[in-house]
Amino acid sequence: MNRDDRPIDLYRKILEWIDAGRSFAAAVVLCAEGSTPQQPGARALIDAAGAIAGTVGGGWVEARAQAGAVEVCRAGRAVVLDMHLDNAAAEQSGPICGGSMRILLDPTVARHRECFARAADALDQRRRGALLTEICTATPGPDGPHTLVRVEWLPEEGIASATGPPGPDTIRSCLERESPRLCVGETQGTQPALEVFVEPVVPRPLLLIAGGGHVGRELAGQAVRVGFDVIVLDDRPEFADPGRFPAGVTARSGNVARELAALPMTPDTYVALVTRGHQHDAEALAACLRGPAGYVGMIGSRRKVSMIRKGLLESGLATEEEFDRVFAPIGLELGAVTVPEIAASIVAELIAVRRLGAEAARSGREVSP
Repeated sequence: MNRDDRPIDLYRKILEWIDAGRSFAAAVVLCAEGSTPQQPGARALIDAAGAIAGTVGGGWVEARAQAGAVEVCRAGRAVVLDMHLDNAAAEQSGPICGGSMRILLDPTVARHRECFARAADALDQRRRGALLTEICTATPGPDGPHTLVRVEWLPEEGIASATGPPGPDTIRSCLERESPRLCVGETQGTQPALEVFVEPVVPRPLLLIAGGGHVGRELAGQAVRVGFDVIVLDDRPEFADPGRFPAGVTARSGNVARELAALPMTPDTYVALVTRGHQHDAEALAACLRGPAGYVGMIGSRRKVSMIRKGLLESGLATEEEFDRVFAPIGLELGAVTVPEIAASIVAELIAVRRLGAEAARSGREVSP
């Protein structure tokens, strides 16, 4: 999936296609079991001619979704596709995943424009929330079953007041784990069971790179590819030239310590200090050490780290507990030598902190030589 095909980018594309009057269906993977090409929450937009933005899995899965989208655009009503991937062998050669997927195709998404607009705005403002997609398949009529879809946006601060299924605790759990979930209610008499797909809306983690030199530049490129928003800071204008960095990276020139101190720090902010010298790293570290950033890492030898630690403690700019939060020397111990390898070791550590937590990532640094 390329960078523009992730669900959080597709919210804006949904708005673009609606506003352009384009006939299309929004596809979303509701659940996946066993071996499947995509996981719950994967999204795609498929227009009335079958053209697609995003992905729900590629291959046989995507071909079936595209064909189904063309049909629902013509009929004007949503459907849910249940796919058993071991059936793919009958229609195409190649590996058989053996899993199953449930995919919603909704051509009525324009009715929910406001919800997607609010989700997209929340991401732009680095706020969190959840999209709830209620799915109810009515009793079949003469022209087949009718799948009714309703979408609701819940900002994080509004989750406690949620009154309908699946309830605030489940929604909050999905948001905390950043994990979508399909919740299925009980069938009431002849009424079909209500399905609610909880889709966490979480901004990408923000990586602040202090230093736009060789390591900073390589780190920015690799970090963007694994899902970080990236801002590079350097006091040298030529090293903060946006043309040096890939799309999606913001570069700023100015005093690095002051720039860091002025930027908002949150638990999903990651800071990598890879400036050109000991003093610059020390100043940058002092500027962000006491903030709530989820990760602060500093490049350098153990001797350099020890010297900076001693200086910050003696000056009262840091306590031992605060300095112990710093990942220094930065990056997992992989024996990295080249600039791309060093950047890869840092990115690996960022991923470990993001997915496993800071303490688990820190314990993983204890690698025997």
